[in-house]
Amino acid sequence: MSIDTPIDPRTRFETAGTDLGAALDMFGQAYEGAGFVGGHTDRPFSYRFRVVGDDVMSFRSTVFDARAAGQASSGDEYVVVWTSEGGGVIGSGQDEVRYGPGTPVVFPTDGPFAFDLQDVRQSLVHFDKRFLEGVASEVHGGSAGPLVFDQAARPRREDLQTWNAQVQRAASTILGSGPVSPIAMAETARATALAMLHTFPHRQLAPQVPVPQGATSRVRTAIEYMHAFAHTPISTTDVAEHVGLSVRGLQQAFQRQVGTAPNAMLRGVRMDRVREELLRGAPGQLTVAEVAVRWGFAHLGRFSAAYHQRFGEYPRDTLQR
Repeated sequence: MSIDTPIDPRTRFETAGTDLGAALDMFGQAYEGAGFVGGHTDRPFSYRFRVVGDDVMSFRSTVFDARAAGQASSGDEYVVVWTSEGGGVIGSGQDEVRYGPGTPVVFPTDGPFAFDLQDVRQSLVHFDKRFLEGVASEVHGGSAGPLVFDQAARPRREDLQTWNAQVQRAASTILGSGPVSPIAMAETARATALAMLHTFPHRQLAPQVPVPQGATSRVRTAIEYMHAFAHTPISTTDVAEHVGLSVRGLQQAFQRQVGTAPNAMLRGVRMDRVREELLRGAPGQLTVAEVAVRWGFAHLGRFSAAYHQRFGEYPRDTLQR
């Protein structure tokens, strides 16, 4: 009797060379760069770039014996960078931040940013945006929303020690030569994400709440309240009290303005949250049942049918995907 071995979820990419132009092109593609320029220093030029990880978290390392400047972007990821040798600056003007050995920083996340670096041996940890925002929503409570890291605030020494220790543990798993299971990758990514959120000062922005066309005044406020407190056991009675209406008055206002019942709207918000959590998760890391119950869906058969009607696939398919 054979036992199937879980597929190692990691992918690897590595390249190296001595052509400065080729290096600038490669890094420009990797970091959505623009206007990349480079110049030789007193070192013979060479570069090396390595990526190991999965779609949720990856470790990257760069050797670049030259000067490079231009604009880059973190794209759909949150990125922490630090060097063991050399350094540079990211941002410009009042937002400029210098980094080097012992001073890890988070890439700006509000669009393209300027950078200027020279003769670096640097390491980076990349997190998928949706994943890190999901972990942050669990830490801070409420709905997942964009994270803004304070570029001017330096992490506390004891927090950096915690971060460094977790990075070493994560590296031993992700960069190791032995096979890694999807569960081990998921646990490592979550532990490293928690360490990052604990170490680097940040705030979580409120997500953009989708409000149906036609919703005004108290109905709009009610929908915003549903999104903000869907993770708590609120009912339409609580929503009605929040906006100063009776339950019947809330029902009539919803039917008149958005053509649906408030309890159906609240159920849909929670089902969207279930989908977000299933998309972030992995088989073996969590189950459909525990996520559904966490969001208030006790009858799994009815929940699965309603989920399929809303999203065109069953929740187990979302989790597998």
